[in-house]
Amino acid sequence: MFQSYDGLCGIGELAERAGVSVKTVRFYSDNGLLPEASRSAGGHRRYGADSLERLRMIRSLRALDLPVSAVRRVLDEEDAAGREGGALEDAVAGQLRSLGTQLRALRWREAALRSVQECPPAERADRLRLIGAVTAPPSTAPLARFWRGWLPPRMPSRAVSAFLEVAVPQPPEDPGPAQVLAFARLSAMVSRPCDGDGPTQPHAHKAAGARASAVLYAGLAEAYDLAGAEMRRGREPYPGEALDGFVDAYARARDIADTPVFRRTLARQLGADPRIDRYWELTAELVGPPDGRPEPTPGSAHDWLLAALETQAGDGAGAALTA
Repeated sequence: MFQSYDGLCGIGELAERAGVSVKTVRFYSDNGLLPEASRSAGGHRRYGADSLERLRMIRSLRALDLPVSAVRRVLDEEDAAGREGGALEDAVAGQLRSLGTQLRALRWREAALRSVQECPPAERADRLRLIGAVTAPPSTAPLARFWRGWLPPRMPSRAVSAFLEVAVPQPPEDPGPAQVLAFARLSAMVSRPCDGDGPTQPHAHKAAGARASAVLYAGLAEAYDLAGAEMRRGREPYPGEALDGFVDAYARARDIADTPVFRRTLARQLGADPRIDRYWELTAELVGPPDGRPEPTPGSAHDWLLAALETQAGDGAGAALTA
């Protein structure tokens, strides 16, 4: 309670008790966060006994860097319900999300600067231009656009989304300099204008229509998962469940039987198809541990399966010749 005759205090006393400036109190009053109880005969602001606690609440909320609009929602809810509720919880959650984004950006910038610092002096200008073209935290939108242009047209949106989850690598939360460089090179690669020389979509995929393409890519995703598990165990390519699923995806998309002849034909087609090995090499650098075994990617899993298919097809052709 203030010690005045009417239990109110002026703006100076309120500011002093709260440990803020008069200008700050005036700002919150003018923005409707700190209502005045009345005005004196001379037009000076007068505040009630609850104003000090309200001002302290405002200061606490602002210390968390909450915007004035969020502070107003919290106070309005407290005024209406007599207690703090969802507005405060939402404001804190939103602030935590924002802070997380800022921290990711700072970690990315730190790794980017280290990447520039650690490269040979003669390469620093080019390295800076390459890395400087990537936002912090980085966006995967250019990679998604690249794959949307690469996929068969009119594929069902659910199938496209499922494929993008596999094909678009997510930047690490706490990257190292090499990972920042890999992502920058990946972004530069997919952002280059297409020169029009040669197809980008594999011929083995073009025969399928929109729905058959969805069947194909769903089957390939399962086969890549199985192959990736074998690769993590250090297994060399071999015929097995992963290869059977890989071939079955192509057979079902074309609505034909999986036969030895089909496998030999498919091996030839896939071996001659356009490749984007550099994309998958950079992806492996981005998502893999800095000093560990490279993490399998859809590209490296595809190569593993194709090697198994080519070995099997070659063995089958030899057996047919000697029969």
